[in-house]
Amino acid sequence: MYVRGLSTRDIEDALQELGGEGVCLLSHASVSRLSEQLWEEYEAFSERDLSGFDVVYLFADGVYESVRQQAGLQQAILVTWAILRDGCKVLLHMSLGSKESERDWLEHFRSLVRRGLRPPLTVTTDGAPGLIKAVETMWPEAERIRCWVHKMRNILDKVPEEVRPELKAHLVAIRDAADYKQGERLAEEVMEKYGKTYPSAMQCLRDDLAASLAHLKLPVLHRRSIRTTNLVERSFEEERRRAKVLPRFRTEKECLKLVFAVLWRASARWRGVRFSELEQKQLENYLETRKRLQQADQRLADLSQREKATA
Repeated sequence: MYVRGLSTRDIEDALQELGGEGVCLLSHASVSRLSEQLWEEYEAFSERDLSGFDVVYLFADGVYESVRQQAGLQQAILVTWAILRDGCKVLLHMSLGSKESERDWLEHFRSLVRRGLRPPLTVTTDGAPGLIKAVETMWPEAERIRCWVHKMRNILDKVPEEVRPELKAHLVAIRDAADYKQGERLAEEVMEKYGKTYPSAMQCLRDDLAASLAHLKLPVLHRRSIRTTNLVERSFEEERRRAKVLPRFRTEKECLKLVFAVLWRASARWRGVRFSELEQKQLENYLETRKRLQQADQRLADLSQREKATA
C-alpha cells in the first residue's frame, strides 16, 4: 500500500476503517516500522554480489527527485539494469548523486565492478556528457549505444511541426536499417537533404552518430531491446506517479527506499529476451570481428610509434 501511493497515515486510517470502531489493526508506528524494511532491502540490494550475473547488454539512466533537505535542489537517482546471456532482464544498482556528473556515474559503476560485475558487451545511454565519459572510462572496450528515443526527440525538436512527420520517417528508416553500413548511408542522405534548411537538427543527427548506429552491429532480434533506455523510463513514469503524492521527499533515505521499491516491483514484470543459437552465433561473430579490428588498430598505433621514434 505504501509503495502504491498511500502515506503511512493513509494506511493506518484505511486499516482502521477495515477493522471497525475501536479496533486498531496496525498503528501508525507499526506501519512506519514496516516501511522501514524497504530501506533494509535497499541496503542489501546495493551490496549484493554481482559476479553471478552474465551481463551482455548494460543500460544506464537517471531520474531527478526533490528532497526537502536540499531546498530548491533535485537529486539525481542513477540506475543501471541489464540483459543477461540467458535473456533475463535484471535491475542491477541504484544510487543517489547530486547530479549526473562523470564523478557520480563513475562512483556508481565502480560499485558494480567492486561487487564482481564483468565488463558488458554494450552500454546504452542517453546523451548526458558525464554519463558518456564515465562509460568510456570504465568500459572502453564496450560498444556504447545512444538511446534512439532521446536522439529522435532532440532532432525533431529542432524542426517546424509540419516537417516532423516526414523527417521522423527518415529517422525511423535509419534506426531500422538492415546493417551498420546501410544506416550510415541513409544518415548521410538525410543530412544532405535537410542540411541547408535545418542545420541544427542535422548537426544533432551527426553528433555521436556511430553510437546511434551501434545497435545495427548486433543480432536483429535484440536491436529493439537495446537501442533505447525505454525499459527503465517506463518504470520512472510509475515512480513519478507515486511521488506525486508527496510535494517532495523529506529525506534522501525516504526518496531512495521508495524509488527502489517501485523500480524493484516493476523489474519483476520485465519480459526476457530470446538468445537462440542464432543470436549466440551472431554475438560470437561480432566479438571476433571487434577483436580483429582492435588488433589492427593496435598494429597501426605501434607502427606510428616506431615511425615517430625513427624520425
